[in-house]
Amino acid sequence: MAFELPVLPYDKSALEPHISARTLEFHHGKHHQAYVTNLNNLVKDGPNAGKGLEELIRESAGKADMAGIFNNAAQIWNHTFFWHSMKPKGGGKPTGAIAAKIDSDLGGYDKFAEAFKQAALTQFGSGWAWLVLDAGKLKITKTGNADLPMVHGQTALLTIDVWEHAYYIDYQNRRPDFVAAYLEHLVNWDFANRNLA
Repeated sequence: MAFELPVLPYDKSALEPHISARTLEFHHGKHHQAYVTNLNNLVKDGPNAGKGLEELIRESAGKADMAGIFNNAAQIWNHTFFWHSMKPKGGGKPTGAIAAKIDSDLGGYDKFAEAFKQAALTQFGSGWAWLVLDAGKLKITKTGNADLPMVHGQTALLTIDVWEHAYYIDYQNRRPDFVAAYLEHLVNWDFANRNLA
């Protein structure tokens, strides 16, 4: 069974004006699709054909001879997770269990937002900033390229993509503006609460 490009959980224009339909046409329709196409080509007719996405990620992590499989499988997972980390009219302060956990583990929303921005802005080059659950505690982490929390024993709750293709059409080189828009207008706290549960 070949991997397929997951559909966006909202219309391509639903995140405007913060992320344009044009960005999603490229980011989802071209970049995300390319990882799906590449992974299908890498695993077809081989010993990894028929394996699930997370199984492929776990089996290929850290193995030089499987770097292509890891990079493409992890990027399919990361991007799918990123689309769900956002929603129309999202952002702002969290509610529910995640809000209480941010207060207890991270010192409140303002401290979370500052640390999350810092992680997103100091990730050199391509990568991701994450809110994760690690041994029962919330942490903010960042990963380079296709790396992701699951291979570090962490549960991802939210992510932001800081590869340039995530924001360049709308924000050019202004990564800080993109990160601010994500936090203020796009974060899907309902998704974070589901992941926490």
